[in-house]
Amino acid sequence: MALRSPSETPRAGLSTPTETELLALVRTQPVPQHVAIIMDGNGRWATRRGLPRVAGHREGVKTARAIVRAAGDLGLRYLTLYAFSTENWSRPEDEVSMLMKLLEEAIYRELPELMERNVRLRVIGRANGVPVPIRRGIDRVVEATRHNTGLHLLMAFNYGGRDELIDAFRTLARRVAAGDLKPDDISEADVSGALYTAETPDPDLLIRTSGEMRVSNFLLWQIAYTELWITSTLWPDFHPVDLYRAVADFQGRTRRFGGV
Repeated sequence: MALRSPSETPRAGLSTPTETELLALVRTQPVPQHVAIIMDGNGRWATRRGLPRVAGHREGVKTARAIVRAAGDLGLRYLTLYAFSTENWSRPEDEVSMLMKLLEEAIYRELPELMERNVRLRVIGRANGVPVPIRRGIDRVVEATRHNTGLHLLMAFNYGGRDELIDAFRTLARRVAAGDLKPDDISEADVSGALYTAETPDPDLLIRTSGEMRVSNFLLWQIAYTELWITSTLWPDFHPVDLYRAVADFQGRTRRFGGV
């Protein structure tokens, strides 16, 4: 299975379908229920243009908005975006500070559109360590969209896959200590139910931008049988048509889940 996206250069005699044409094409077949995206390359996008890194992050926010819209148009039920990892706190202080400011601005700015498009927001990750104003803003938007019935948008913020597993194991350990669960009875369903993504189906498709060939501590349990689609496109340059290409490629694969 090829992990990188196919070339976008059409072969001789063939034309590249437009965004509208490609959307119509992929909607003729079943689409994945859950797509997860590692949004990578904001800093490199800015550096290549001689701009401060924050400019890349601002463009990345615009891309995220466009992809949420495209996911809704496509008919996805779940979209998970890797917004900020626990490792990202180690970046330069001024960059982290600007990222927090951008996120705080985006939280309030995006609420009207989330409501208009019937999108439900959930945030997965650890709440501790998140600046209070941002935590309050996130909680406000989560509560405001709680009863929306369209796309479920999961934002992984202050998230780490190993942290998630540790927290899940601690939850299970407390159940064992309380006598509610026997160690030998712990099942995959018990582990899944203790994760941040409880009651959310595992991703069918994981997209990573910027060409890096790693999963970066993202949804480590959940992506055991997820299909991968990796593109060299930097996140600010990732457009809805790229999402549709990824889904079209996914639709042409046969998922075996370890079978023949």
